Amino acid sequence: MKKKILALTAGLLTALTLTACGKDPALTQFKEEIDSFCTEISDIDTEINNVDATSENATDELLGYLDQLDSAFQDFAALDFPTEFDYLESLADEASEYMTTAVESYHDAYDNGGYNQLTADYAKENYARAYKRIQIIITFLHGEQPEDVNLTTAEETAAASAAE
Repeated sequence: MKKKILALTAGLLTALTLTACGKDPALTQFKEEIDSFCTEISDIDTEINNVDATSENATDELLGYLDQLDSAFQDFAALDFPTEFDYLESLADEASEYMTTAVESYHDAYDNGGYNQLTADYAKENYARAYKRIQIIITFLHGEQPEDVNLTTAEETAAASAAE
């Protein structure tokens, strides 16, 4: 996960640096906001990965960091995308919605000191959906076409294939 976050950050920064060469103030502000978002989610990811799973407070720490991640995604969705990137705002909104669902589901999975595997799996799926949308946004900001624009995840594809 850490490598994925770093790759996303590096790619996004490169794309926005190239895009913002014209010194358009809106693009410059957007780049700074994207930089801040990428740094924040990278920092949160580091904290999540550093939670001591054997600690008595591990669950509370994890859920607290997930709450911070949800807040960061909500802030990202609230960004005012420059006109040339307006078409990406709905993906940012979706990413935020999926992250909120994921975090709420993680809270439910760990509710009352227990653990519900099905709810945790649902949370993990929504977490993956949120990050997939961020990856697609970054690819477009790079000026590239995503190879896999299909917004379903591997688990959804496998389930659909099994149902046929």
